[in-house]
Formats: sequence, C-alpha cells, structure tokens
Amino acid sequence: MMNSSKRIATYTIFTIFIASALVLNSCAPQSKYKAPNLDVPDHFRGQDTLNIAQDSTTIADIPWREFFEDEQLIDLIDKGLAHNFDMLTAIKNLDIANQRAKQAKVEWLPSLDLALGSVNYQFRSKNYYGSPSSSYYNHKGEEAPENMFVNSVQYGSGLSFSWELDIWGKIKSKNKVALADYLKTAEATKAVQTRLIASIAEGYYNLLLLDAQMEVAQTNYDLTKNTLKIVELQRDAGQITSLAIQQTKNQMLVAKALIPSLKQQIANQENALSLLTGQLPTDIQRETKLAEANTNEILATSVPLHMLSMRPDVKSAELNLQAKNALVGVAQASRYPSLSIDLTGGLNSVLTRNWFDIPGSLFGGIIAKATNPIFNKRKLKTNFEVAKIDREKAEIDLQRTVYTAITEVTDALMNLKTVDEQIEIAAEQVTTSRLGVKQSNLLFNSGYATYIEVINAQKNLLDSELNLNKFRQAKLISRINLYKTLGGGWK
Repeated sequence: MMNSSKRIATYTIFTIFIASALVLNSCAPQSKYKAPNLDVPDHFRGQDTLNIAQDSTTIADIPWREFFEDEQLIDLIDKGLAHNFDMLTAIKNLDIANQRAKQAKVEWLPSLDLALGSVNYQFRSKNYYGSPSSSYYNHKGEEAPENMFVNSVQYGSGLSFSWELDIWGKIKSKNKVALADYLKTAEATKAVQTRLIASIAEGYYNLLLLDAQMEVAQTNYDLTKNTLKIVELQRDAGQITSLAIQQTKNQMLVAKALIPSLKQQIANQENALSLLTGQLPTDIQRETKLAEANTNEILATSVPLHMLSMRPDVKSAELNLQAKNALVGVAQASRYPSLSIDLTGGLNSVLTRNWFDIPGSLFGGIIAKATNPIFNKRKLKTNFEVAKIDREKAEIDLQRTVYTAITEVTDALMNLKTVDEQIEIAAEQVTTSRLGVKQSNLLFNSGYATYIEVINAQKNLLDSELNLNKFRQAKLISRINLYKTLGGGWK
C-alpha cells in the first residue's frame, strides 16, 4: 500500500512538473523579428531620364541562359558552374549548412544513450562505510588487513534518457538561427554563381575585343606597309626625302607592334577563362565577332527599385539580421530557469554471474529538476547585451548593403546610357577617319597632299577603330553589370 501511495505521489508530481512546463512555454518571452524600415527612394537616380517603364518586370527575372544568346559563351558558363573551384567550395558550404539545419530541427527531442556494458572497479579503504560488507569485497573472503584497500567491482548496462523542456523557446530560437544560416549560405552560393557568370562573360567579351583589336592592327599594318612602298617609289624618283621613309616606316611599326602584344593578351585571357571554368590552360573557342555580339535593348523592360530584394547579398544581409535577432532570444532564454527530465534504467550487479539475472538485477530512476542561474559573473547578462548589439550591427549592415546595391544599379544604368552616346560619337569618328585616309591617299598620289597628311590620317583611323571597339565591349560589360547588380544570374 505504501509503495502504491508513493507511486501515485511520484506520478502526480511528474504531471504537475510537465503541466507547469507547458504553461511556462505558452508565456515564454520571444524575440520576434520585425523587418527594419529602411529609408530608400521610390526610383533610381536618373531613371526618369532613361525612358524605363515602371512595371513588375525586370531583367533580373531573366534566366542567364536566355540573357546570353551566344552558344559558346553558354558552354563556357556551364563548365564554370560545374568545375569552378569557388563554386564547388560554395556548394560544399551549403551542404554543411544543410546538415546543421537538419540537426537543429531535432534539437527539441530527448537524448537516449545505451551503455552496452560497464565495469566499475574501485579501491576502497578499510574504513569505507558505504559497502554492505567490506569482507565481501575481499576476493579471498578474509577480512582485509589494517590500512589495506579492498576492491569494489560492479557490472552494469542500461539506458539513459535526458530531455530538456524548451519552456522559454531557447531551442526554437536556435532552430531559427540554423535555418537563417542555411538560407544565408544558399544566398551566398547564389552570389558566387552571379559573380562567376559575370566574370566568365566579361572574360569572353574581352576576348572578342582583343580579336577585334587584332584585326584592326593587322589591317592598319597592311595599309601602312602599302603606303611605305609608295613613299619609297617617290623617294627613288627624287620627289621626297628619306625622312618620309623613316616617318612612314615608324607608323607601320606602331601598328605592327600591337600584334605581338595583342597575342600575349589573348593568351593570358584564355588562360584566365580556363581557370574560371576549372580547366587547365587551353584555347577558347569563339566564332562571334565583337560587332555582332548581342546588344539588344533589354532596358525596354523596367528596373523597379523593389527588385533589389532579388540580390543575393541583400537577402543574405536580411537573413543575417534574422539570425542575430534569434540569437537574442537564445541569450534571453538562457537567463531563465531550465527544466529537464532524466531517466535511467538497466541491469546492475556486483557479480558477473548475476549481471543478467532478471528481475533481480533491474534498476531504474527518474529525476525531474529545475535549475536557475543566480550568479554567473555577469556572463549571461553580457551575452544578452552583446546579442542585442550584434542585432543592431546586422541592421546597420543591411542598410549599408541596400544603399550599396542602389548605388551600383544607378551606376550601371548611367553607364549603359552614356556608352550608347560614346559609341555613336566613336562610330562617326571612324567614318570620318576612313574618309580621311581615302582622300589623303588620292591627294598624295596626285601630288596635292604630303606624306605627313597620309600618316596622320592612318594614325587617326587606327586610334578611332580601336576606340570604337572598346566602347562596343564597354556596352556588353555594362549590360552584364546591370544584370548582375539587379540580382540576375543565379536562375
């Protein structure tokens, strides 16, 4: 009857313990996340002068396979995504974050450990009073001599169960931290992909520029070489001096010197692209000409300001703020009492032959305890205050990231606008220079122009054609930068 009463009392206390935990959990303080109100404008600076519509579409929504139409460039990007070392590392980091997020999801579950077998061997003094019979522990069955130690051996195996009740939401907050960290790592992976695609495209377009410059240098070299032959004939006829030969030849060598320099730059750019795609140095296949590269006016669609939320760095900064906010909840809950339940049970025996004698060797126990930190040298309060400061720092970082993103998009928009004007001017210069070369050659052959005028006309043509190619490449790069700054490239 006494045992029954004790059992009922134990169950009653245990039930009250659990009920109290559930009540406390319902009123547990939580650090709820609230998105900060950032002071941002309604549109980008100068956007009203760019004739850009204001609707819900943006180029950042376009998958990169549709944004880039050059098949050889797409093939390079595919290789980069599959083999680039930074990309592979980012994917591994994402795998690690995923494993930690999975572990955090089951953090609220109890712990269960199995002791397959244990031997507890102790040397106890003769004056030890905890043993039922000190003579029993002497393996000879004799009373131990004075000042001698006697042996204590126990054999056991069993299960241990431990469960900390999440009454203040500490484990829940930890789960939020792990989830935010995983999502932040996912955004970091997207950022790596965006930068990688942009870098590969820039390198590819730089190759197209170098190819175009090589063609210009070779054409100009051939042109000045023909001019040199004409000047040499006129010198032989006594119409001009040897100075004309020297100056014409010097102009020819200027164009010729560009050729080996451009060859070196092409090789270096091919090696850099090979490394970006995770390959050993090799030739980069390309058939597209710089002037033929796709520059369709994709700005016919809009660039609304709210689409900055697609940028991986902006998302990552906000997720970091959410994680820091959840850490405030963890630090806050650590200051409150903790409730836990420990259960143990198994087999225990002094003699090995009785180890598995059931039910004689069965043992068990239950402990329900509540602990509350009282004095911990201000560590808990410091952790809580530091967590709040870290949250404020994360909010500042989010605002800085958003402002930086707005600045980058504004720069990209203006660069794309002004480069069109530069291309228009440079194209007009090329047209004028070509006409100047044609006319100077006709006048020189007719005796109405000097060789100096011919040389200057050819130099102007070389410079203007090289300049036009640079602006054409700059437009391609500007399109990539706008695509990247708006958060495109990870789809």
